[in-house]
Amino acid sequence: MEMITISAKTEDEATIKAAMQLQTTRDKLEYEVIDKGSAGFLGIGARPVIIRVKKKMSLEDVAIDFLNQLFETMNMTVQITASYNGEERELSVNMEGTDMGVLIGKRGQTLDSLQYLVSLVVNKNREDEGHIRVKLDTENYRERRKETLENLAKNIAYKVKRTKKPVSLEPMNPYERRIIHSSLQNDKYVTTRSEGEEPFRHIVIFLKKEGFRRGGRYNEAAASKQ
Repeated sequence: MEMITISAKTEDEATIKAAMQLQTTRDKLEYEVIDKGSAGFLGIGARPVIIRVKKKMSLEDVAIDFLNQLFETMNMTVQITASYNGEERELSVNMEGTDMGVLIGKRGQTLDSLQYLVSLVVNKNREDEGHIRVKLDTENYRERRKETLENLAKNIAYKVKRTKKPVSLEPMNPYERRIIHSSLQNDKYVTTRSEGEEPFRHIVIFLKKEGFRRGGRYNEAAASKQ
């Protein structure tokens, strides 16, 4: 949004005039003081306060504006939509266009990097207002990846039950690790833990010592149903 120039006797009056002209409230303004003004001497040589002001961009606009500038430098045409859930404090951003696979990258790494950048931009200077969680998606990748990881968790859990040996998964980001942990949190026979340091932090799936044996014997039939 373009900035407008406002002059008044005081900075307070200038912001009030700006809010009225922009049809918003003062807390939703961004402005810079161009001239602090001067009261002069007995009114002689008085100079008004001058500010340049604009409306604060909504979270949706901030994200869309940043991504549009980014894709313009990449010579990519991408349609972007965004919605903010105030109750969940989550900003959902969806991208559509041709060859979105480039923006997803291997196992979603490029998409995760873009999401991280958008989160930095959206949360800049918001220390007093609380953190906003950003979810960036395209071609329903997040949901498809979630289903893939849930199936992986169940298959590896079955292998652990069958072989009685722990299995380490490939390194994953925190979001994907949470999916694995959540998928197996109610399993009676296996459990999970994260090991290692980023970016190589990974999940290990292993047997629960309690609940996996009944009467000292491995109950394979019961375990295979989990």
